[in-house]
Amino acid sequence: MCGFCGYVNQKDVPTDTISKMANRIKHRGPDDEQYFQDENISMGFRRLSIIDLAHGGQPLFSKDQKKVLTFNGEIYNYKEIRSELQEQGYEFETDVDSEVLIRGYEAWGSGLLKKLRGMYAFVIYDKANNEIFGARDHFGIKPLYYYDDGNAFMYASEIKAFLSNPAFNKELNIGLLPIHLSFEFIPSEETMFKNVYKVMPGTYFVHHLDSKETETHRYYHFNYDHIDNSQTVEGDAKKIEGLVKDSVKAHMVSDVEVGSFLSSGVDSSYVLNEASKLKPIKSFSLGFDNSKYSELSWSTDFANQIGQENTPIKITDDDYFNFLPTMMYYMDEPLSNPSAIQLFYLSKGTRKQVKVALSGEGADEFFGGYNTYLEAKPFERYQKYVPGFIRKSLAAMVTKLPRFHGRRFLIRGAQPLSERYYRVNYVFNYDDRNRLLKDPSLNRDSGAYSKHIFDEVKDKDEMTQMQYFDINTWLPFDILQKADRMSMANSLEVRTPLVDKEIAEFASTMPIKTRINDEGTKISLRKAAENALPEKVAMKEKLGFPSPIASWIREPKFHKRIVRAFTSDVAQKFFNTDELMRILKEHDEGKSSMQKIMTPYLFIIWYEVYFPEDTDADTINKVELQA
Repeated sequence: MCGFCGYVNQKDVPTDTISKMANRIKHRGPDDEQYFQDENISMGFRRLSIIDLAHGGQPLFSKDQKKVLTFNGEIYNYKEIRSELQEQGYEFETDVDSEVLIRGYEAWGSGLLKKLRGMYAFVIYDKANNEIFGARDHFGIKPLYYYDDGNAFMYASEIKAFLSNPAFNKELNIGLLPIHLSFEFIPSEETMFKNVYKVMPGTYFVHHLDSKETETHRYYHFNYDHIDNSQTVEGDAKKIEGLVKDSVKAHMVSDVEVGSFLSSGVDSSYVLNEASKLKPIKSFSLGFDNSKYSELSWSTDFANQIGQENTPIKITDDDYFNFLPTMMYYMDEPLSNPSAIQLFYLSKGTRKQVKVALSGEGADEFFGGYNTYLEAKPFERYQKYVPGFIRKSLAAMVTKLPRFHGRRFLIRGAQPLSERYYRVNYVFNYDDRNRLLKDPSLNRDSGAYSKHIFDEVKDKDEMTQMQYFDINTWLPFDILQKADRMSMANSLEVRTPLVDKEIAEFASTMPIKTRINDEGTKISLRKAAENALPEKVAMKEKLGFPSPIASWIREPKFHKRIVRAFTSDVAQKFFNTDELMRILKEHDEGKSSMQKIMTPYLFIIWYEVYFPEDTDADTINKVELQA
């Protein structure tokens, strides 16, 4: 696992800028650093050595020295691709997967991407064609950004690398603030920095040095075009067993020790159990002193049952709140998911013993694990049997009435799924934002912003549309984003065997009846796991990443911090502070969700880190030193 960066050279950018940019992301690769510069481009690389420890340095060159590669990730089928290239006459000097990329690009150009299985982001400077080629893996496990203002062009594994380049014009993308307040992330190629773009999952870009134009192309698109209604739970469970076994085996390839995260849930337990069949493996679990929120007893018991070592790791309230500014620095963009800091401390404890860890992300999205998917059936029945004009009339009428049981259902029942699905207004809805934003003219329809994603599967049932939406938004921009940032902040490589091209391709064929039924969620995956795990683990209800943060907010010492932030100059710049204080009061009374506190609170902290009132370097360097 590594980090890389680069930029198109400009007269007013000093030559040592590339090393300064790379140092910003040193945490992604503390083992080595290397650089390449010519008259057109500067490229930097930081290495975390995992495979072929003695070799694998980058940048890596083609035989004719006309192509230069920097790469972050793991290619799990690189040996098969290597054999195919050798049959075509390509020679190899190392046993690293990065060499397969540079030789494969020589052989097939962008066609290489369709052959890859893994997690990756890489950039190739193609001197012969005078262009820069960059690509990101199928589901966005590994990050890749670029900055393009029409004059300067640069790219990096993390946005913070751009801060060290004088050609980077750091500017808040203020128009996205209401979108962030709704989703807690930005579900598109845009970012909270103007002219900084994500390379989207399954996408590659080409930047032409002559014209200064950048174009993007999608090479992979997960879809539900081949659902097979003849499939059964028993048959799908059997298929999943083989796929998970194969994927875990592929993800265990390493020249350093591999460990595994372990919660009380079925996903991480299933992954750990499969890994333990290959070799003894250490597991790591996070918990709290308060047993109400701690899963440690479950995790320890399960690890003992399968004869594997488990290390419990605990986090305190001071750990959590003191780390928030540093977390925002590592995240690049504001993200208020409360499990992010838990992942940081889990990664920190894990890194003390191993360099690579497996994790169970992805199962809920691909196999239908969220309880919210269950609401699709009652809404579909309501919309089928109650005409639209009646539903709209009922919604308009009950909106004016005090709260009662069923009121929310009647209001939402008049809305299309692209507006109704809760992730579209995950934290604040349109009316909430109107009250909260200092400048209400910034407000925009979050449903309209993401409607095109639902439109791509508008011919599918609502449950499938929900999963598709989550696979294209929630998974890459929240789940995988925080997993990458919080692990790499600790120089730990996290691998996700359930976010795998082969598994996803099969999941796309599964009918609703083998994903979710009246008995529960992700039923085929649970059936597969049940054949290998104790029943109480395989069938355990999903809890997410439980934490006592909601109660911590009410503690005086932390409550004061939030009040101070909610009345600060930054808060007054963007928000109606009276509304912030009202939301905080409601939370104190148990009437408001924790997310409505943490989303504006963490945005304020993030803004103070990346857009400080004093000098950029002083503030950001201070945050870096706290890490």
